Amino acid sequence: MPSPLILDGKQTAAQIREELKAANILRIASGQRPPLLVAVLVGNDGGSESYVSHKIKACSDVGFESRLIRFASDIRQDKLLSVVESLNNDAQVDGFIVQLPLPPQIDSQAINLAIAPSKDVDGFHPVNVGRMALGLPTFLPATPSGICELLRRNGIVTGGMHAVILGRSAIVGSPLAQLLARPGEPGNCTVTLCHSKTIGIKEHCLRADLLVAALGKPGFVTADMIKPGAVVVDVGTTRVKDHSRPSRFVLRGDVAFDQVAPLCRAITPVPGGVGPMTIASLLTNTWQAATTP
Repeated sequence: MPSPLILDGKQTAAQIREELKAANILRIASGQRPPLLVAVLVGNDGGSESYVSHKIKACSDVGFESRLIRFASDIRQDKLLSVVESLNNDAQVDGFIVQLPLPPQIDSQAINLAIAPSKDVDGFHPVNVGRMALGLPTFLPATPSGICELLRRNGIVTGGMHAVILGRSAIVGSPLAQLLARPGEPGNCTVTLCHSKTIGIKEHCLRADLLVAALGKPGFVTADMIKPGAVVVDVGTTRVKDHSRPSRFVLRGDVAFDQVAPLCRAITPVPGGVGPMTIASLLTNTWQAATTP
């Protein structure tokens, strides 16, 4: 087979950022303020610290305003809820996120429900999830939306494909199944959603024209699970120890890239595939929050 198309999320996300930057310049020139995104970070989880710093930098790159609110990991739930309510009522704040995971004394669902749907740029509030399910305008969850945009901008036509998604999380797998099944492009797929209780996962994967791995299990998808000519999207980003590197770790995806890539028509790398697109989608949602009447 010819070499696969590498679905370069860094390059595609850079295109989206340039478009948002240009639109924002025009917005400011018209006398309006730039969009403002607020991130709330609880504790000092290394992964969360990294994710939030990337989001703040991305805002700066496109000329958006951003604000980081930090709390110690022992914050009480009522205090965090009061912060959410304050952000809901702040007319200068277009959108905000409460970075997950939260410490065990905090009910994440309660926090999510407290966020005003009009400022829920993560797209996790039940109102926005319901609007997505009905095909109504709303904030789409950042990772599923980013995957669809990556496919669209790289010319992957999904209509008629059999899409197999590994992982049914509310953040990635379940909403992506809805987006790929609905009318439009990307979309119009026949979708199989696999999970920990699915019997015969390998057989399902072998029927996939589009395979999305979102399990958090490094190297789970191997060459014997791939239909030749398939499009493979790897959502996994697990830190794996690697003492040969100065950082002492490396990011690994759910797909054994070196084995699988030669069989594919197109494939995302890890890192540099889905991750940058997730942040680009968050910026797009923030722009939508600021510009929608």
